[in-house]
Amino acid sequence: MKTIDCRGQSCPAPVIATKKALEESAEGICVQVDDGAPRENVRRFASNRGYQVSENAQGNSWLLTIHSVEGVTPAAASAASEQIAPQTTGDRILLITSNILGYGADELGRLLMKNFIFTLLETETRPARILLLNSGVLLAVHGAETVEALNRLAEQGVEIFSCGICLDYFAKKDQLAVGQVTNMFSTAEQLLSAASVIKL
Repeated sequence: MKTIDCRGQSCPAPVIATKKALEESAEGICVQVDDGAPRENVRRFASNRGYQVSENAQGNSWLLTIHSVEGVTPAAASAASEQIAPQTTGDRILLITSNILGYGADELGRLLMKNFIFTLLETETRPARILLLNSGVLLAVHGAETVEALNRLAEQGVEIFSCGICLDYFAKKDQLAVGQVTNMFSTAEQLLSAASVIKL
């Protein structure tokens, strides 16, 4: 089974390398990755495409063995992967790239963003997903005034994703209070496959 070394690579390089390797060897591959976001992102990417993933610690890194599900031919696994290519889904995505809404006074911007998030609970039309990038991820961490509203939105079916590399930058990865961590590859796929994207 082919092994690719993605140690030392940051998001989204390990996911892209894994995708390319699986396209060449649909029956499976082994991927060496660093712990944290690279490991989580590669595992999620493979699992979402129908592969089984086993993990083995190797010092400060991990070896992920990714293989097709028993009874599924490599050709079928490859075809399943292709079917996940971006398609227009009709979903509306809300892209939030800051914890402040608008330009000017930061204190006012934080108040406006908080009010906007809470107002989403009262609107008839809601986004299918909320993607949080840059300081936007600070809206979803413990202690943020917006966590309550985001949790209620999640309970009502709105998917919430926070950029892993952004959480790492702000040292808030272990403080994520709502939604799940995502990577830039997945973010790009979601944005390109959405029927509409609203950026704040």
